[in-house]
Amino acid sequence: MTMERLRIAELVARALAAHRPVVALETTVVTHGLPSPEGVRAARAMEAQVIAGGAIPATIGLLDGEVRVGLTPEELERLAATPDVPKVNLGNLAAVLVARGVGSTTVAATMLAAHHAGIGVFATGGIGGVHRGASETDDVSADVTALARIPVTVVCSGAKAILDLPRTVERLETLGVPVLGWRCDHFPAFWRRSSGLRVDQRFDDMARLADAVRTHHTLDTGTGIVVANPVPEADELDERTYERALAAAFAEVGSQGSGGRGVTPALLERMQRLSGGATTRTNSALLTSNARVAGELAVALIRS
Repeated sequence: MTMERLRIAELVARALAAHRPVVALETTVVTHGLPSPEGVRAARAMEAQVIAGGAIPATIGLLDGEVRVGLTPEELERLAATPDVPKVNLGNLAAVLVARGVGSTTVAATMLAAHHAGIGVFATGGIGGVHRGASETDDVSADVTALARIPVTVVCSGAKAILDLPRTVERLETLGVPVLGWRCDHFPAFWRRSSGLRVDQRFDDMARLADAVRTHHTLDTGTGIVVANPVPEADELDERTYERALAAAFAEVGSQGSGGRGVTPALLERMQRLSGGATTRTNSALLTSNARVAGELAVALIRS
């Protein structure tokens, strides 16, 4: 990514030059992941948690034909207030840049921008993965492609539970992407703490986790890493609400024929409504938890 397309905020640039810990944050959560104004609140809360963890936050988004690494509060508000903001991934990034429009970065696009900026740790809610019914539709998130080829560590609460989680974990294994559990034995199911699927290795000590991350990158496999951090137990969506809302959301979206990039936002919106807002509260909690862990991991990577 050429420098005329990548603008790094001065605070972030100074931190990187001084080899201080920096954590990348995405902006799809602001425009698509949470209802307004919860998205902006969550983004600010994530930045605060990265700082509490000892690192510098770098929220990433597209404005005026540039990838901005380290959005100001005013830029974040502008992004949130723009109607019909496109979700930017690896496939449409160039088109949105050339159009000089506004765009919110998905996991994949954030990973790419973070890597070019020199940021190795990124916090998000849940990664994309293999969609249900992918055997017929071949619908697999670009996040999986990014994890397979961009060496950035992504701290998340597993993959979004609307996906085919067994196939997502299997695909990550096939692509050589490590799934490391932070104080957990099982891959989280986003709003739920466990999917029942085993992680590759559990870590309870941050220094050891940082050592594993660093060692993986010295192997030069070229892949990213998933650090799975379950939603705090007190904020987990109860199983009955989760199962009911998920089934109803799939039924509604299926009956309306939603497809492509619109599937995930449509399902998330229906989950929020059908759960009486419970998924929004859980989502906000896991986002801030992941930001704090990412900040601590970035610090541990610098220290060791």
